[in-house]
Amino acid sequence: MDIGKVIGTVVATRKDPSLEGTRLLIVQPLDEKHTPISQPLVAVDTLQDAGAGEIVYIVTGGDAVGVLPDRRMPVDVAIVGIVDSMTLTEE
Repeated sequence: MDIGKVIGTVVATRKDPSLEGTRLLIVQPLDEKHTPISQPLVAVDTLQDAGAGEIVYIVTGGDAVGVLPDRRMPVDVAIVGIVDSMTLTEE
């Protein structure tokens, strides 16, 4: 599980039937200090609640496909939670 920041939305006039009723958002992956890493990704918002500027939990690959228990989706990235707060501790 990684974190990212929602930076935009995707409008799709046609998409796979298993994605009907879901939103596609653009997420910038972040490290633990909220520094952008890699390129932005398109993620399915399984919560239907994430908004622009929010820090979210994302899963990728096989973990993203089976996030919703009632269906499998052809996706590589899924939003599975919204971060309320983070605390870093030194090891």
